[in-house]
Amino acid sequence: MKRIIINAYQIGLVFRNGVYQRMLKEGRYWLTLKEKVEVFEKGKPFTPTLELNVLLQDKELAEALHVVEVKDGFIALLYENGLLTRVLTSGRYAFWKGILSYEFVYADTSKVEITENIDRTTLMNTLVAGYVRTGSVEAYEKAVLFVDGKYTRTLDSGFYTWWKNNISINIGKIDTRMQQLEINGQEILTRDKAALRINAWARYQVTDIEKALLENKEYERQLYVSFQLALREYISGMGFDELLEKKDAITPYVLDRVGEEANSLGIDIAGFGIRDIILPGDVKEIMNQVLIAEKKAQANLIMRREETASTRSLLNTAKLIEDNPMLLRLKELEYVEKIAEKIDNISVSGGGVLIDQLRQLFSPPK
Repeated sequence: MKRIIINAYQIGLVFRNGVYQRMLKEGRYWLTLKEKVEVFEKGKPFTPTLELNVLLQDKELAEALHVVEVKDGFIALLYENGLLTRVLTSGRYAFWKGILSYEFVYADTSKVEITENIDRTTLMNTLVAGYVRTGSVEAYEKAVLFVDGKYTRTLDSGFYTWWKNNISINIGKIDTRMQQLEINGQEILTRDKAALRINAWARYQVTDIEKALLENKEYERQLYVSFQLALREYISGMGFDELLEKKDAITPYVLDRVGEEANSLGIDIAGFGIRDIILPGDVKEIMNQVLIAEKKAQANLIMRREETASTRSLLNTAKLIEDNPMLLRLKELEYVEKIAEKIDNISVSGGGVLIDQLRQLFSPPK
């Protein structure tokens, strides 16, 4: 015989030649030499060395245990005294009753959507995060969700979670803010074979994500090509001089031409404009010569107008002087005054004749 002591918060299982016999609670016991006791702590999960189904045939032992079965494709969140401590995968588990308060939350991870009542904090817990896929859509974005390559639904801005499994999930996002498209370096021939290079811009906004992503491939590329073709269609149908005269009509023509195609792409065109029209070197030189000639002609015209105005002014002055001799005298004095301002000293010689001449010059006639 041998004596065995089972302490408080312990359970003993008695085996005889490897065969389960009975359960021992707290206390002192005498066992035969052929009997062996395995002692388990009640505050820890029960992990037996023998098949659990065999042990559960003992009703007393079965009453002392929480038995949890987790099927394939499921997990169970284990809470001990309200705290998440473990995630149970498929299998059978047992926990002792009495010491800790256990709670189990089951989740079907074989599906995509998380329909269980599990909050975001729990899903982001390090114990659970490995079983969860996440995705986010910014406030200025919209997205479409594909499950196994099939469109499922449109996602508004927010944070999303799905169970992680062998089902593929893809998110297609679109920026719904106003965007700008650069249409640069377009080499286009006019009707009279003048080669021009056009730089343009366009502003647009995606308004229908289903059309843009589901019904069209590379919607931005298609929009670019639409603007490119509209430009070529307009410019190639005009001669060079006619194009320069009607360049302001390019914008409304292109907007009208591209508008319907953009709508089929789920896009709203907000504006379009020509940034540069770059001429070939020889054409640019000719245009410069024409511009210089025009400016010279304008300058000559202005000079002739000024000369005519000056002559007309002199003629008017002469008529006034002819009618009024006093004006002539005043004009003479004005010129004498201007001459005197430039003379520092006057030396007088030649007797009284010069004096009389100066007196006559500066004195009005009687």
